[in-house]
Amino acid sequence: MDQKEKQIESKLVYDGKVIKLYLDKVKTPNGNEALREIVKHNGGVCLLALVDNKVILEKQYRYAYDKVLYELPAGKLEANEDSYEAGIRELEEETGYKAASLISYGCMYPTCGYSNEIIYLYKAEGLTKTKRHLDQDENIDLEYVDLETVKKMILNNEIVDAKSICLLSKYFLKEK
Repeated sequence: MDQKEKQIESKLVYDGKVIKLYLDKVKTPNGNEALREIVKHNGGVCLLALVDNKVILEKQYRYAYDKVLYELPAGKLEANEDSYEAGIRELEEETGYKAASLISYGCMYPTCGYSNEIIYLYKAEGLTKTKRHLDQDENIDLEYVDLETVKKMILNNEIVDAKSICLLSKYFLKEK
């Protein structure tokens, strides 16, 4: 059975700096109509960078949760920006390390129930120390954590960020 829903109409409800919110009316495969609230987002990148066999983790306050979270370096894509180039840029901006290359670990859909956001996952290779270039509203502390401790942090819910868990899990599975 075809599971695809067909859009009947779409209304832009909010047009923000990072997201656009749409209210769509769709026809479901069984013929019923339904409403879908959709957050449209340019997507992002998440990066695994190892320095002396330690993972660079960021500690950053996240307003939506009112908590400081551990995350891998990451950032938003500009409209139509290449994820590979964004990954090189974001890693250097946030950590002060420039990667010679990135290895793709695929992508992940962080909130598939209501958003079209895709986060591209990369492992950074050939790191060279440069200088951080944080945005004016970014306050990020860096920590260098060994791989076994990172595994424990995931299991102990010290790392709860989905994109970070996804990329780290893929890395640990590949390195087995």
